[in-house]
Amino acid sequence: MPELLHISASPRGEDSQSLRLAATFLDTYRTIHPGAEIDEWDLWDGSLPAFGPAAARAKMTVFGGGTPRGEEAEAWHAAAEAFARFDAADRILFSVPMWNSGVPYVLKQFVDVVSQPGWVFGVDPATGYRHLLAGRGKRAAVIYTSAVWGPGLGPEFGADFQAPFFTGWLNWTGIDDVAEIRFHPTLTGDAEEASRTAHETARDVAKAF
Repeated sequence: MPELLHISASPRGEDSQSLRLAATFLDTYRTIHPGAEIDEWDLWDGSLPAFGPAAARAKMTVFGGGTPRGEEAEAWHAAAEAFARFDAADRILFSVPMWNSGVPYVLKQFVDVVSQPGWVFGVDPATGYRHLLAGRGKRAAVIYTSAVWGPGLGPEFGADFQAPFFTGWLNWTGIDDVAEIRFHPTLTGDAEEASRTAHETARDVAKAF
């Protein structure tokens, strides 16, 4: 069982600002917790299953109280394995660059794969959703980066559907202990100073994680 899970939604490798910040976070965490087991999950490595027609039918079968069979069962098993990897760690670091005002599609795929009844949520006809990861001591840190949009800029520079969506999803699962590390240098900002501040924040969050 890993102590910390790092989930990366950036495909840019060494050119990724979110992954550079993640490296700072992880280096600091390892210094404080020598020997800690850390699982690195690159969502672009092909291990994340699709959530297509068979999986969608399986989800509705489960909603109806049934048991998926055949192709549905295979799709459901693949989703269950992805959820188990996500659920195994109590500390989770996410690297999330902004794509088109939102998150990379592979991260939305991850959300759709693991957000299943009985795993992440339940539904009560009278009271609504039950957040099944609540009360389990889970913590998350999220690195949000963007290049054009930034806090305080007008709509001509885009909008932020990145953090409201993803932090909102984490809260919906029941994970409400969420720290944000942000790097938004913008096109005309001081990128060097913004980077220094973001890396300092990454170190501070890692120390308290």
